[in-house]
Amino acid sequence: MRNHEIQLIDQAGVNHGKIETIVAIKMAAEVGLDLVEISPNTSPPVCKIMDYGKFKYSAQKKAAEARKKQKIVEIKEVKLRPMIDDHDYNVKMRAMQRFFEEGDKVKITLRYRGREMAHQDIGTKLLEKVKSDVAEYAKVEQDARFEGRQVVMVLAPR
Repeated sequence: MRNHEIQLIDQAGVNHGKIETIVAIKMAAEVGLDLVEISPNTSPPVCKIMDYGKFKYSAQKKAAEARKKQKIVEIKEVKLRPMIDDHDYNVKMRAMQRFFEEGDKVKITLRYRGREMAHQDIGTKLLEKVKSDVAEYAKVEQDARFEGRQVVMVLAPR
């Protein structure tokens, strides 16, 4: 019992206004229920006469419902090569579009092999093409940067 007075709401939802804490506890005991603090940060704190077990159960249900609704954003990876064929490119673009619709981020990895390192302009043009193709439903979160023999770019849904 930290507070001398509380704002009391009974089991029927009727507001009794400011009441002494001891009186409120006795009222709750008379009806065989508990005195539950609803909002402790107000002055005076708001308390309600209710079954504490049911209160905890409904709070757990609300928390579980909230967890069910939230979406974990995953990072999907799409690997490309500088000399990718048009059909293969279109297949990858459709996959990326599906990822964006599901709310996931996409990490594009463009890998160079052997002498392809001498023709990095082809890869740069390919990444620019990807950027322009997904511009309407995705934005660049991390611009293209080299990591050894590969270029990495991260796109996020709009």
